[in-house]
Amino acid sequence: MIFDTHAHYDDDWFDEDREALLRGLSSRGIGTVVNVGASMRGSRESVALAAAYPFIYAAVGVHPDHAPEMTEDDIAELRALAADAKVIAIGEIGFDYGHEEDLTAEERDRQRAAQEHWFRRQLELAAELSLPVIIHSRGAEGDTLAVMREHAGTLPGGIIHCFSGSPETAEEYRKLGFHVGVGGVITFKNARRLPDVVASAPLSQIVLETDAPYMAPVPFRGKRNDSGYLPYVVAKIAEIKGVSEEEVIRVTEENARKLFCLD
Repeated sequence: MIFDTHAHYDDDWFDEDREALLRGLSSRGIGTVVNVGASMRGSRESVALAAAYPFIYAAVGVHPDHAPEMTEDDIAELRALAADAKVIAIGEIGFDYGHEEDLTAEERDRQRAAQEHWFRRQLELAAELSLPVIIHSRGAEGDTLAVMREHAGTLPGGIIHCFSGSPETAEEYRKLGFHVGVGGVITFKNARRLPDVVASAPLSQIVLETDAPYMAPVPFRGKRNDSGYLPYVVAKIAEIKGVSEEEVIRVTEENARKLFCLD
């Protein structure tokens, strides 16, 4: 069945129908979901969701947008949360340079420095706990790759979430032992490099993700996303790679289960 490696079902957008939606995912071909923390609150709620639903696992971590607010107490709490048996990764963590247009140069540099500090601290935590990582990178391809090159040898792999880099960068990550996350963007008409990445990357490097409630695939673009729409992503990957949809589902599930040690 389909393995969704990145969703946010703790998001307020699911408050009205969360339980019904989650209970119905198996009938739509979804076997496993990783609910990914983007804040301390989101990390706590991800662990709670994993406890409530057998097919949900959790990742705990703080998104770069919230990283400047972090303290060492948060690192200690993430360590404690990660002791739960259903926490299988640290994430999402990384760099996000996408909201800098209104910042002064000094503010931008201070924000980037804070993101880098807490990105590295969370990578160190992942290495300490021998957990894979889920990496967020927006507008920071070079900086993200540089940091991951430094830390790759200490980590048991991970996923570059919502991969937007070049085929060459994907190959660099493959050599470092990282997967690329592919979601709804692959179905967009204006998708630029991702189709080339999917065409050139081995299927063994690709995992499926939604980023639900965001990034819904065509024909649902602009609407709330959920894991049940992943067959549209599967179909597009199968078309690009010239393989069956069943093969895409089988291999990407194997990739995720091996990465997260769920075999």
